Amino acid sequence: MRLNKYLASSGVASRRASDLLIEEGKVTVNGKVAKLGAEVADGAEIAVDGKIVSLKQNEYFILNKPKGYICSVSDDKGRKTVLDLMPSGVGRIYPVGRLDYDSEGLLILTTDGELAQKLMHPSNEIPKTYLVKVEGTLKESDLNPIRSGIEVDGYVTKKCKANIVETNKNYTKVHITVTEGKNREIRKMFAAIGKEVELLKRIKIGELTLRGLDRGAYRKLTKEEVLYLKSL
Repeated sequence: MRLNKYLASSGVASRRASDLLIEEGKVTVNGKVAKLGAEVADGAEIAVDGKIVSLKQNEYFILNKPKGYICSVSDDKGRKTVLDLMPSGVGRIYPVGRLDYDSEGLLILTTDGELAQKLMHPSNEIPKTYLVKVEGTLKESDLNPIRSGIEVDGYVTKKCKANIVETNKNYTKVHITVTEGKNREIRKMFAAIGKEVELLKRIKIGELTLRGLDRGAYRKLTKEEVLYLKSL
């Protein structure tokens, strides 16, 4: 097994981040500083910063994130993080990607750095679906600029799917499926057509949904769900 994959499978970091640790000389194999691209033989002793790491069963959770939590393992401003909602003793678990402080919905947390990297990397174009609520009425044609790609912050967003699921004189609800995931991108896309987002909730990653999961609740992913995410 390649050393970076071993570290990722041990929950140390993603493969890319593991390569950086190796390049910085922080990883040893049987007491010797490892080289980039090294292979790990059965029974080898691997250490990071002098601390031995070993392969273990990764853990996978789905969380229905409420507003008012940040997607981080800690916060220097003292705000609540999504880890405050998780059970103690789950190991070095990380949120996969981000939902901003005022957003809610489906979030994956795992010790599997390799899967996290796969789900987050924009080149994989993994579809993520959101429920968006804006003030006032929208027509389907109003969403065409968003569907075809709209300029925000000096770049044009990728084409996406968007459709109205409810509308009246007070508000409109839209389902939008994107494959990027830049910071506050959906809020900026709607701002570009003159609409401020009142509610933003991720409801699907691929075909994985929040079915049966209340706000703030979590559960372990099934083996089938993990295999599905790895197949995306």
